[in-house]
This record gives sequence, structure tokens and C-alpha cells, in this order.
Amino acid sequence: MAEETIFSKIIRREIPSEILYQDDLVTAFRDITPKAPSHILIVPNVLIPTANDVLAEHEAALGRMITTAAKIAEQEGIADDGYRLIINCNRYGGQEVYHLHMHLLGGKPLGPLLAH
Repeated sequence: MAEETIFSKIIRREIPSEILYQDDLVTAFRDITPKAPSHILIVPNVLIPTANDVLAEHEAALGRMITTAAKIAEQEGIADDGYRLIINCNRYGGQEVYHLHMHLLGGKPLGPLLAH
């Protein structure tokens, strides 16, 4: 079993956090070091360490992460202008907490991420 993370404690509300959404599959809360005016983390309630560890049984939670992001983007007033969703994987991908999570970033122009 993977080690517990700070996100596990936020999900259980053992650590204070500004939780914007929570249901049986996912939890969404504001990032404590935001990189944009709106920077929300959306995590599955079950501990999945990295994107490499996703199994077919996790599909419902991963789908819920996307639909939750769209709802929160609307609530934050950033849906029409646009936003970015990011999932980092492992060290070279920039992952810092080994509990799969998606960043929802918006509220300012983010510019191109990769050259085409």
C-alpha cells in the first residue's frame, strides 16, 4: 500500500483547507501556493500515487475529476476565458506530492505550454 500523503489528511479534513467540492470520489481544494488567480487541486479520494498507477477501477474517479474541474471553473468565473488542467507524473514531470492530483489553473492568460 502506498504511503499516506498530506492530501489524504485534507480529504479526511484532518488538516484545514479551503475545500470547494467533495463527494464520494473526489475532493477539490485551493492550492496553498497558487500559480494563478484560480489554482485548485482536484484529487481522487483513494490514494493513487502517480498516473502510472491508475487502474481501470479508477476510471470513475478520474472522469469525476474532469467534470468537477468544469463545474469549479464555472463557479470561479474562468470557464469562458479558459483554463488549464495539469496532471504531473513523477519527478521529471514535476510531481511533488505522490497522490495523483490535477491542477486547475486560470484567471489570467497562461500562454502556450508547448510549442507546436
